[in-house]
Amino acid sequence: MLTSKKVLRHKRRQRSVRKRTTGSDACPRLCVYRSSKHIYAQVISDESGVTLLSASTLSKEPAGAEEGKGVEAAKRVGLEIAKLCEAKRIARVVFDRNGFLFHGRVKALAEAAREAGLVL
Repeated sequence: MLTSKKVLRHKRRQRSVRKRTTGSDACPRLCVYRSSKHIYAQVISDESGVTLLSASTLSKEPAGAEEGKGVEAAKRVGLEIAKLCEAKRIARVVFDRNGFLFHGRVKALAEAAREAGLVL
């Protein structure tokens, strides 16, 4: 199977980040995936092997929420994931950027979650 250099570099960064970040039941892992159109966030307990909660730009949005793309949408997802964590009494998470560089939409999601009270 032929794989591009870009994909191989991403997989190498992903392995590098993943070997340093593991989530426990007390402090789960906030994993971010960024596609070309959407951004997804999951809170995962690696001890149990369970996704505790998730949010994305594809999630049902509350009525009256403005339609936005890019960084604005990532900020909304960050606020939503922090709100869901607060409801499940999760105060601290380990941030997993999943091989993506920490800028743009990934950074906006992380900063919005921090502002909403989540400790990364």
